[in-house]
Amino acid sequence: MDKKFTPVRLILQNGMEFPGLNYGYQQPVSGEVVFNTGMTGYPETITDPSYCGQILVFTFPLIGNYGIPKITSNSPLSSPFESNGIYLKAVVTSETPEEFSHWDSDDSLPHWLRENKIPLLTGINTRRLTKVLREHGTMLGKIVADDDIDSFYDPDKENLLPQVSVPKPETYGKGKKHIVLVDCGCKYGILKGAVNAGLKVTRVPWDYDFSQMKYDGVIFSNGPGNPDNYDIVVQTAKKVIADKKPALGICLGHQVLSKAAGLKTRKMKYGHRGQNQPVQDVETKRCYLTSQNHGYEVVYEDNENIIPWFVNLNDETNEGMKLKNAPVISVQFHPEAAPGPVDTGYIFNLFKDMLD
Repeated sequence: MDKKFTPVRLILQNGMEFPGLNYGYQQPVSGEVVFNTGMTGYPETITDPSYCGQILVFTFPLIGNYGIPKITSNSPLSSPFESNGIYLKAVVTSETPEEFSHWDSDDSLPHWLRENKIPLLTGINTRRLTKVLREHGTMLGKIVADDDIDSFYDPDKENLLPQVSVPKPETYGKGKKHIVLVDCGCKYGILKGAVNAGLKVTRVPWDYDFSQMKYDGVIFSNGPGNPDNYDIVVQTAKKVIADKKPALGICLGHQVLSKAAGLKTRKMKYGHRGQNQPVQDVETKRCYLTSQNHGYEVVYEDNENIIPWFVNLNDETNEGMKLKNAPVISVQFHPEAAPGPVDTGYIFNLFKDMLD
């Protein structure tokens, strides 16, 4: 393994500094510093487009021990990753080993990140850093060596969707029912979940006009950033609701459909990012462990047309909704997991049943 360790510092917007070593690509970066509580699944997590513009801190103390899986196909349906690239700004860990061991891996995490031009800050007290973010809330930060960055980059101030969406429509699956997947930074897991449910899926760019297409339903995908910046997608969702087309929203898609239905969203203190978020079905009272990655929440208010569906059992934030006057459902968590528990994978089949 090519050893390239450079002393660097993570500087938070409040002035706190965390010194460590950069095992990844050597360049200064800035972004929103967030933490993920997952113990495994770092290749999927790092390739999740929802982290676009963010510096990702792993709270588990050892990240990288089983390396990076082999790529045997370029198809999203068989890829071990969740997108065709890495959209986050940097990765932060407590410890990342130089060696890895797994039958299906052929690269190390540091080398893989260098190849993708992503810094890897390791050797810092991530427990202390996480406690700071929990107490003060998510904040901007920068990773620098000697060449400092004058300002902090805030991904919430811009439309990130052109960076993470497909450039043109792509079709997968051969199901009898045809759905449109609005790609706002879609994880491959969502595409797999829909195809595995027996659906034909046309994945379209975030701002694509599919009104003249023949389709049976729509999925609005996950994605990064502030939903208030995505009025074009919200207007598309309003048209889908008005046309009474079956629709499913996931993560950012939940926020988009909720805004289209008349609700608002707001920034969370430090968000939900991990694979062990407990939610409860408001109707059945059944509980599920879910995979989540979001920094905004839907603010539920009494609405005669909206039925709250799921609630987060840690902080009672909204995790899902249904509409009374249209066949629309949405969830804040990830039913496809990738990584994480697949307890809520049934939601894809529930959506398929809505198409009949």
